[in-house]
Amino acid sequence: VLSAKLHGFTCRCRINWTRPPASLMLEMLIRRQILKGRFTIAAKHHMTIAEIYESELVDIEKAIAHYEQAADYYKGEESNSSANKCLLKVGSYSAQLEQYPKAIEIFEQVATSTMDNPLLKYNAKEYFWKAALCHFIVDELNAKLAIEKYEGMFPAFSDSRECKLLKKLLEAHEEQNNEAFTEAVKEFDSISRLDQWQTTMLLRIKKTIQGDAGDLK
Repeated sequence: VLSAKLHGFTCRCRINWTRPPASLMLEMLIRRQILKGRFTIAAKHHMTIAEIYESELVDIEKAIAHYEQAADYYKGEESNSSANKCLLKVGSYSAQLEQYPKAIEIFEQVATSTMDNPLLKYNAKEYFWKAALCHFIVDELNAKLAIEKYEGMFPAFSDSRECKLLKKLLEAHEEQNNEAFTEAVKEFDSISRLDQWQTTMLLRIKKTIQGDAGDLK
């Protein structure tokens, strides 16, 4: 009996050590807030837990789960801007984990919800750009069709530097031209700096070109 109790205690300790004390306390607070119907506060706690998992524990899948839960609560309270902020985190991390269909769905969803908003529509091109990159990694034809769709949905996307770059990259990819691909990326980056996420996606696309050296230099 004693050994069984000790085994149970050991197991509980192992489980508790997989999560930081701060996140355990926040999860308890979340349950209380939900019982009181305070879903916006619960959403904020989920965001804090997600940030702990992404920065301290580097457990991206758990971070995604908490960002998704936060987005759901924000949507329920019609805090769409906050919900979209969480969803964009989910989209970016999903793409990093090569969950491209999920990432595409999220980026398209957020782009569609912002393109008719006078204050936010400028950001829509960024989200369509990210969705197109994910399409490109999966399949060149998918990317071409997606770009055409986005241009039809949001004409301002056609004139964006991102859309023009995508078309250059498609042409280089069709020709299996490493140099043209790299030059197009370098030209874009000299004016609009690419962040780490965008660079990672572009490298994944470039690796599908035969004879690729695996960099963008």
